[in-house]
Amino acid sequence: MTVTSEGSLAPDRNPLIEESILPTSLDQRPIGAWGYAWIWVGIAVIIATYSLGATGAGGGIALTDIILTIFLANLALGVFMLLTADIGTEHGLPFAVYLRAPFGIHGTHLPSLSRGLVAAMWFGIQTYLGAIALNGIGSYFLGIDNWVIWYVLFAAVQIINTAAGIKAVEKLAALAAPAIIAISVWMYYALDGIAEVKGINIWTFRATGEMSLLVLFVANLGFWSTMAIDIPNLTRFVKTTPGARSFVTRNRTIFAGQLIALPVTQAVIAGIGAVSWIATGNWNPIEVIQADAHGLALLALLALVVLAQWSTNNSANLIPAALTFVNAAPRLVDYRIGVALAGVVGTLCFPWAILDNLFAFLGYYGAFLSAIGGIMVADYYLVRRRRLNVPDLYRVNGQFRYAGGFNVAGLGAWLVAGGVAALQPQYAVLIGFPLGLVLYTALMRAFVLRAHPQAEITSGFSDAFLATSRGTSWSIAGAGTRHEREDL
Repeated sequence: MTVTSEGSLAPDRNPLIEESILPTSLDQRPIGAWGYAWIWVGIAVIIATYSLGATGAGGGIALTDIILTIFLANLALGVFMLLTADIGTEHGLPFAVYLRAPFGIHGTHLPSLSRGLVAAMWFGIQTYLGAIALNGIGSYFLGIDNWVIWYVLFAAVQIINTAAGIKAVEKLAALAAPAIIAISVWMYYALDGIAEVKGINIWTFRATGEMSLLVLFVANLGFWSTMAIDIPNLTRFVKTTPGARSFVTRNRTIFAGQLIALPVTQAVIAGIGAVSWIATGNWNPIEVIQADAHGLALLALLALVVLAQWSTNNSANLIPAALTFVNAAPRLVDYRIGVALAGVVGTLCFPWAILDNLFAFLGYYGAFLSAIGGIMVADYYLVRRRRLNVPDLYRVNGQFRYAGGFNVAGLGAWLVAGGVAALQPQYAVLIGFPLGLVLYTALMRAFVLRAHPQAEITSGFSDAFLATSRGTSWSIAGAGTRHEREDL
């Protein structure tokens, strides 16, 4: 589906076009169902999840209830991710470019960069934790005790791997995920053994706290609010069925990843964190087992940490951050430069300091990012009914210019909904998402659509503004060759 227009700028002069943020075509989507599921196993295993489970155990919640609550929270997130994922499977668009629709070609930079900066910060946090593990390996086996050296080396390896493209990311996930599962099972039995020695039954233990299941549930929603909104960055590379009008058929490749791999893995890892706290009073099972582990046991334990941080950073942090940086300056930043920039920004944010205030950090950024999620769902499903004038997303003077490049409906709804949600950070997602959805829909219909007609709407929601559902792909005229796009 190639669409041209008079007055379109040449790609070398168009500030909205760069190869890595063009729509992917149906033949540029190499990831299958297994590959996508493995990616999500790797994403879900992060050190902070242990703390989430331990917080529930310390709050007086039984282990069974912790695991079930975390599972249900991630299942709910998986359902939401399916909604935003369709932007990638239907139109092949990355997150930051899609935001040009609800926020404007210039307005997109405010919300998209807020996500990009958070992703870069998480890269720094994860790399720091991985560097600590590598330092443990280096100190034990090589006598090299300097986490800064390992941080630099680990960051460089991750950047190189992610810059190599989506296929390299998938290959790492296929290697890391089974290893992560195996080591996690071993870790559970090791911790259960410690509890038994102390005469503690981990399944009947109850602390004296009074934390509610709702607080734990909502905390986990905020945990993954970032990936819930920028999931199109991944799903645009997932295989789909050309001509699939059915939502289920079009997105079936991603179902296992969102509805099985994410909730099951996250629940297991949070459960291990809870068991660690029950058995020892320490939420971090890495520290607990490392204190007594030697030789191959220590190597396997620390390898888990490294693989977990690496596989999460690739898909959940470096790719999203890189694409938002590319979107901010397409004429200056390409995909590989964006990945490197994400690494630099993530380091400069001093991630070791953020770790000391992790849950406050999660709550406040979750407020504003959940509002973006509500706006995306409202724009895609309620306002445009999945139709999208994709070529105008790459035109300086197209319909998404709105008022000087800014859509007041999107920006206004985001700031109000995010600000209100931030007043109650422990329930931010439950406030920010619905409020952003309602405000954006109301403002668009009451004011913006009258002044700035949208072709997909004025056409009566013509199928000409669909892609995968019609068995075709978007191709931006004059954007140059894309024969290597599947490697980006």
